[in-house]
Amino acid sequence: MRRLASILVALVPLLLVSTVAGAETFVRMVSGPAGGSWYPLGAKIAEVLGKEVPGIATSNGPGGGVGNVKDVNAGNAELGWSYAHTAYNGLAGQGKFAAAQPNVRHFATLYPAAFQTAVPASSPIKSYADMKDKSLSPGKLTYSGYAAAEVVFRHYGLTFDQVKQNGGTIHHVGYTDSVSLMKDGHLDVFIALTSVPQASFIDLDFNPGIRFVGIEPEVMGEIVKENPGYLSTVIPKSAYKGMTEDVATLGVVTVLVINKDVPDDVAYNMAKALWDNHGEFAKVKKIWNSVSLDNALRGAAIPVHPGAQRYYDEKGVKKK
Repeated sequence: MRRLASILVALVPLLLVSTVAGAETFVRMVSGPAGGSWYPLGAKIAEVLGKEVPGIATSNGPGGGVGNVKDVNAGNAELGWSYAHTAYNGLAGQGKFAAAQPNVRHFATLYPAAFQTAVPASSPIKSYADMKDKSLSPGKLTYSGYAAAEVVFRHYGLTFDQVKQNGGTIHHVGYTDSVSLMKDGHLDVFIALTSVPQASFIDLDFNPGIRFVGIEPEVMGEIVKENPGYLSTVIPKSAYKGMTEDVATLGVVTVLVINKDVPDDVAYNMAKALWDNHGEFAKVKKIWNSVSLDNALRGAAIPVHPGAQRYYDEKGVKKK
């Protein structure tokens, strides 16, 4: 019985949200980690697609921006959450991708996200250069935030291997574990590429209190110039109660990617269901209020799936 219970628990993240019986197409979505915005939104989107799109069954599972592009490309999932720059790097086979991911297509642009680096409010850390020997949590290897952190640290003359050589620690854990580590005093820096505000940082802002580390203008300019898909943005001081000023950082656009072999009519109907049920997703996370059909192709750096493109053409949606 214990063995059976363990198996059932392991299967919970891949919960089927619509029945497979009678379905012609199984649409598997990979979203994000527990504690983030992607996973609960992904679960709701999968639920709605399963109800609204004829002939499909759906599921939602955890993931990360880089790993999701790989899974969609390999056919291990039909839909995945990522960022525009990550999808571009995947298609091109650069950055964190050792090989090109030719089967990935753009499905929808959602909302903006920011590279957020938090330290305890009482921390002496003022810059990324001060993190050379600290305890850091930049996320799991498959997270887009981890890839972004490598880029940022490189522009400050650091690698994660050097941090470890200097006596520091790199924790490859998700948001929930990162919050626990910082609350327990075992983490100096928590890094995530995610929506603003975000629940994990709100939690830490309340206890023990945090401060965000910004990126200097000259470094920001270098990163944006060298990495298509990144842009300059700020974490506004209104985002978290403990903030007293805006903090300059990198910005990106959250996207849904889709496997090119998903039938055109299925992709068309999924796009229609996604945008026809906007209010349902806003009930899950307020960040969805910043999502609009007019921006569905904003920042699309890879080809759009023909089925989704047909829907956008009908609605007059243009690339921006």
